[in-house]
Amino acid sequence: MGGKDMKTTDVTARLASLGGAKWDLHLAARDRIAAGADIIEMTIGEPDVPVPAELMDHSIASMRAGRTGYSDGRGELNLRRALAESYSNSRGREFEPDNFLCFPGTQTALFAAMMGVAQHGDEVLVGDPMYATYEGVVAASGAKMVPVPLKPENGFRMQAADVASRITPRTRALLLTSPHNPTGAILRQSDLLALCELARIHDFWILSDEVYEQLVFDGAEFVSPLSLPDYADRVIAVSSISKSHASPGFRSGWCVGSKAFCDALLPYSETMLFGNQPFIADMTELAIREGSSVSSGMRQRFSRRAQLLADRVEAETALQVHRPEAGMFAMINVAATGLTGDAYAWDLLENGVAVMPGSAFSDSLTSWVRVALTIEDAEFETALNRLISHTQTLTRGAA
Repeated sequence: MGGKDMKTTDVTARLASLGGAKWDLHLAARDRIAAGADIIEMTIGEPDVPVPAELMDHSIASMRAGRTGYSDGRGELNLRRALAESYSNSRGREFEPDNFLCFPGTQTALFAAMMGVAQHGDEVLVGDPMYATYEGVVAASGAKMVPVPLKPENGFRMQAADVASRITPRTRALLLTSPHNPTGAILRQSDLLALCELARIHDFWILSDEVYEQLVFDGAEFVSPLSLPDYADRVIAVSSISKSHASPGFRSGWCVGSKAFCDALLPYSETMLFGNQPFIADMTELAIREGSSVSSGMRQRFSRRAQLLADRVEAETALQVHRPEAGMFAMINVAATGLTGDAYAWDLLENGVAVMPGSAFSDSLTSWVRVALTIEDAEFETALNRLISHTQTLTRGAA
């Protein structure tokens, strides 16, 4: 029959190798856990607390009040007003509701924003290592991704000189992630000023993924490029309540940029999804206006676990830990074992702990693994004991 010869579009071919394969170890761990294996999962960044009860209750009340109809294509006005007030307070300049478009989560907001700034023939600069979906987001637009190395010796913070050496006449956007996933690094204001000045000189966009903004550890400071008024018209940021309010399953995020950009992107957004759910918008408005009841606790716990991980691993093994400044993860360099990060992670899985190979985030991280800090303390300590014992056995074998 002719069906076997049916062809799909170029975008499916561009994304064919950029889907779930990066999560093979995580999925294998889930399968083994389901089959009864004693495996501690430290692969993905699920918040370690449930959705706050006040948000759940508000969402349910909103549904019962009839907020289940079609939505404003930009996002519900009550939510966009709350976002405008919040960003005006936090970024030091005025925002209006029309500076925002609402989406189902940061991922969708970033996808739409990228489609609004890059296309075939363009280039997008992306820090390398990067979150696992970024390569696909750029590929979907048809643009070419140009990796910019984030070097351990620079604390994994993007350097303007590394960006400058990769700019061409085809450069249309620079994708920033601060706080960074997977490394937990935070860009300083001086870093941002230098990067934004390059964007001004060479006339390209800055896309800023800021979803970990409220998970910054004590002693570190988050700065958004939205706070730099000289570059306001070329900065687009995306975020959500997934991390800050422990609400990833509600898929409630937004894009913030100039009114002109949001106006231009609106037809694309409406074509794709035509607004998010009003009852979720109402819940998100409450989250934005009242702040998070859970982010402070997560910050403290994740910071403490990162410190414990680094102190013990570096004291009891030959491995090196990059100490994060924010977020839900820590990176471990496992080169001293003689294994790649991929081989180390699969071997560790056999010893009861699942972590992500660094190669899921970059070819530059072939000697690294990423460890989630989001499991409760007693289980975290058990996992740490297993990891250290396993590593000591490997390094004795490599000696």
